[in-house]
Amino acid sequence: MTLLPASRTLRALTAATAAALACAPGATAADLTGTITIDGSSTVYPISEAVASGFSEEHTGVRVTVGKSGTGGGFEKFNNGETDISNASRPIKSSELKAGQDAGIEFIEIPVAYDGLTIAVNKANDWATEMTVDDLKKIFLADNPAKVWSDVDASYPDVPIKLFVPGTDSGTFDYFKEVMGKKAEFRSDNLTPSEEDNVLVNGIIGDRGAIGFFGASYYFENQDRLNAVKIINDAGEAVAPSPTTIEDGTYNPFSRPLFIYVKAASLKRPEVRKFVNFYLDEGPEMAEDVGYVRLPSSVYDAARENVETMETGTD
Repeated sequence: MTLLPASRTLRALTAATAAALACAPGATAADLTGTITIDGSSTVYPISEAVASGFSEEHTGVRVTVGKSGTGGGFEKFNNGETDISNASRPIKSSELKAGQDAGIEFIEIPVAYDGLTIAVNKANDWATEMTVDDLKKIFLADNPAKVWSDVDASYPDVPIKLFVPGTDSGTFDYFKEVMGKKAEFRSDNLTPSEEDNVLVNGIIGDRGAIGFFGASYYFENQDRLNAVKIINDAGEAVAPSPTTIEDGTYNPFSRPLFIYVKAASLKRPEVRKFVNFYLDEGPEMAEDVGYVRLPSSVYDAARENVETMETGTD
């Protein structure tokens, strides 16, 4: 079967049948053993970690490890045969797809939740309450970057700008760059990159002039210590990230789906199949528990069908 770009996969999943299928038969909780290795996006990490914890409580003989090397780093490990499942905060790139094909890797792409990429500032920042994408370009891009906040808007104070951003292996970085423009060149001064979102959160908390971005769940966990900048959307409205605005699409252009990619060869192992079915059954609620937004039930049902039939790629 030909593998097409992942955005096609998401449309195919959404359009597929909504009839739920039962989990495939396999080993019981008492005798199920093995190891499942997951790595990739730090944004998807909280969901997969919550699912792994719940699964391990039921299947004590299975060891599930969840790492967070970033979406790009996760796909590299996935294509090198080091992991069973790759967390991703963006669809797989064509270059990653080709690397997997060259290595004989087949996968099933499973959307797991919606996320809103949050632009966060220090709690003492009472001036940048809402911004346009063009405002953000003045801050984050290399073309005549703003050094102090008044460079962005003359009404802002002369407070030095400090940036805290995900590393270049992060799908969150890729998504933000796509909004800024695919050929956009990021500034390199006054910038602290990290693949660990908590490093970014703490960096912004510690500097009055700081600004950065990460998944909405990290903002929701720290909203008493951070401010989220409202984004002027395509309708000219200033919209803050929330489960409602992320799901209904008004928080644009910073709403996005999150994914896991399951290696087809790994899915033949009973412990992996059980885990993936558990993810589809319990993951939507767990995604909400850790601050994300569940997808329509038809998307999860279509993913179950693809898992059941071992349908890789898209038609």
